[in-house]
Amino acid sequence: MSAPPIAFLGLGVMGFPMAGHLARAGHDVRVWNRNPAKRAAWGEAHPGAVCDTAAAAASGAEIVLLCLGADPDVRAMVEAITPVLAAGALVIDHTTASAALARALAAELGASGVDFLDAPVSGGQAGAQNAALAIMVGGEAGAFARAEPILRVYGKSVQHIGPAGHGQLAKMVNQIAIAGVVQGLAEALAFGDKACLDMDKVLSVIAQGAAGSWQMNNRAKTMLADQFNFGFAVDWMRKDLDYALAEARANGAALPLAALVDQFYAQIQAQGGGRWDTSSLIRRLRAPPSS
Repeated sequence: MSAPPIAFLGLGVMGFPMAGHLARAGHDVRVWNRNPAKRAAWGEAHPGAVCDTAAAAASGAEIVLLCLGADPDVRAMVEAITPVLAAGALVIDHTTASAALARALAAELGASGVDFLDAPVSGGQAGAQNAALAIMVGGEAGAFARAEPILRVYGKSVQHIGPAGHGQLAKMVNQIAIAGVVQGLAEALAFGDKACLDMDKVLSVIAQGAAGSWQMNNRAKTMLADQFNFGFAVDWMRKDLDYALAEARANGAALPLAALVDQFYAQIQAQGGGRWDTSSLIRRLRAPPSS
């Protein structure tokens, strides 16, 4: 007897390769994307069924995976597919969204016998392409146990954090940390440039010490070269920081650095850099805003 199909809804820079890994691993995958060209391209590159509607992909699926943009996209998608979800289905949301939405969807879907996990990912496009994502999961332990074999197809690190919403809260921790590291790296590189240092030599040394980081290893050279047309977009980072700052206002956490870096990203957007990689923070240090 063949395994029940898996639906994957959302084939952006992350979802496209993630769904591909599932298909190549032998799962019966049905995909949908609102852009017909994107879903057709996926069908040409991978085995699996390409569906014209999200409901067609989700109907009869045992597991439905979402990889969308923000809260309104997730809410609209869940409302669209809920009528075709069978009792016992499992919805896994890889979107970086709010913890409040995750808690609400877990309660709403649970009332109709459908499990829900919030499972945002970290690792960027390269992590998705190389099946090396870090996946933070919130929801019931039983649902996580059911989902874990699927998540490990494209996740290098998969961790159940706690109840519904805790995956999203963990992703907020991730984004807060990244914001501070990227700003620090930008200031360090800009300082080194001003000091007329050979930054290739500097980086070869400090990357091996306490200053080393993923950002330094993967972004320092492109930052020095003023190259930002790739990677995780500033627009998306501001969306993520907005969720974190809102949560901090609710729980009383102090995020002075995250709030400041969020303002710096707003300046990058004003320079037309909304789609630049988050490492573009160095651009504002080279050409400070007139304000």
